[in-house]
Amino acid sequence: MGIERATALLEDLIEKAGGCAVIDGGFSTQLERHGAVINDPLWSALCLIKNPDLIKRVHLEYLEAGADILVTSSYQATIPGFLSKGLSIEDGELLLEKSVKLAIEARDKFWDVMKRIPEHSYNRALVAASIGSYGAYLADGSEYSGYYGPDVNLDKLKDFHRRRLQVLLEAGPDLLAFETIPNKLEAQACVELLEEENVRIPSWICFSSVDGENAPSGESFKDCLDMINKSNKVTAVGINCAPPHFIQWSYPEI
Repeated sequence: MGIERATALLEDLIEKAGGCAVIDGGFSTQLERHGAVINDPLWSALCLIKNPDLIKRVHLEYLEAGADILVTSSYQATIPGFLSKGLSIEDGELLLEKSVKLAIEARDKFWDVMKRIPEHSYNRALVAASIGSYGAYLADGSEYSGYYGPDVNLDKLKDFHRRRLQVLLEAGPDLLAFETIPNKLEAQACVELLEEENVRIPSWICFSSVDGENAPSGESFKDCLDMINKSNKVTAVGINCAPPHFIQWSYPEI
């Protein structure tokens, strides 16, 4: 699919949704409500191994609640993370692919029912493949500090994200969602990967924030946006995993 058509899908969804598309809610919270134990470095992605049916169930619940966009359970799913569980690289890649397939299957199942119902109020949802920050993989809270240590540079971050990005894209999502990015360097790594891999679906980058005006690293959103805006590969920018009132404060910057 060309970038123009892919972007048109998102624009069409937003228009049908009245100018504001609704993304699903906290995935881990809903998993835990169903009894999942995910106090683990893989977090929600642990259910890709232990209970994939529950992941699909939660996707369906968010669709029933009116979500226009499903975000996959891959936020903390990484090849190194799966290797630490004793899985092979191939197994890890299959689990990344599964995170997208489960969301697509849920979306298609739900839509097959809805399109038979006259005058229903739902939209055909899009699937966004979630890519959490390097700090999310470390599971040490650094996605909220922005400090990865002196040995983490641009190339290391690109190497960390590249294969996961490739596998998720091959699985066929509608969108890409880089989430909880805590510093300008990692945002730059994401942008450069989008360019180098010639990604042809809409992508967004969401930062974490300590005050609604700056990334946890202390870099202003304005500086981060100046860098991002040099590329045409990023469709939207936002913040996540931050207090709701930060949204209003950060809006002028973003």
